Amino acid sequence: MIQIDTSYSVATPEGIHLHLTPAGPVPRMYAWSIDILIRIFMYIVIAFLANLLGNFGVGIALIGIFLIEWFYPVFFEVLKNGQTPGKKAFGIYVAQENGAPVAVGASMVRNIIRFIDFFPALYGFGFVSMMLNNKFQRLGDLVANTVVLYKPVDSEKPVQNDELDKLPAQQLPIALSLKEQQSIISFANRLGSLHEERTKELAEFTGPLVAGQQNPAQYLYAIAKTLVGKT
Repeated sequence: MIQIDTSYSVATPEGIHLHLTPAGPVPRMYAWSIDILIRIFMYIVIAFLANLLGNFGVGIALIGIFLIEWFYPVFFEVLKNGQTPGKKAFGIYVAQENGAPVAVGASMVRNIIRFIDFFPALYGFGFVSMMLNNKFQRLGDLVANTVVLYKPVDSEKPVQNDELDKLPAQQLPIALSLKEQQSIISFANRLGSLHEERTKELAEFTGPLVAGQQNPAQYLYAIAKTLVGKT
């Protein structure tokens, strides 16, 4: 798959530069096609089950279709690293414009505005919007400050968010300034989207704070949980 050279860089609070490559209309269209086929299949299943339940089933079907139509993409974008099944098939994902994982609110906004992007037909406004900016952002992306990116080609296994959430919170072993605490929280927020070797390298920059820790990155994440009140 050819990637148009529209990469851009963002500097993170940890002092590293992320090189991000926005996905253009073609892979996004292919990904959307897969997702719409999945949703159509789900609608058919719901309609079949609703038919068995009579009039009561019609109400259930309408609720089910509404939830799938509006929350199918939100569910995957927030809980599956920005990737619906279609996006995963083509190696692209939704993120905040600065490269951070997409937030719930941003995902909901970008998907609510899909109905405007769709006009006058087949995402006409969305396509025009993508062609008018170098990050290929449709109207929903512009409002939500999100972008669809190519997954970096990397064979290393990323740290999983569900594994991180099981870590017990840790108290600060030494006093830190407010700015240092904010840096740790920011690092923790990005930990699930960085690869294991890179997170270890970044965590070791904190020196004495992680001295003697078998997994410095996870230790900083555990400290961040205390800093944000997740004890």
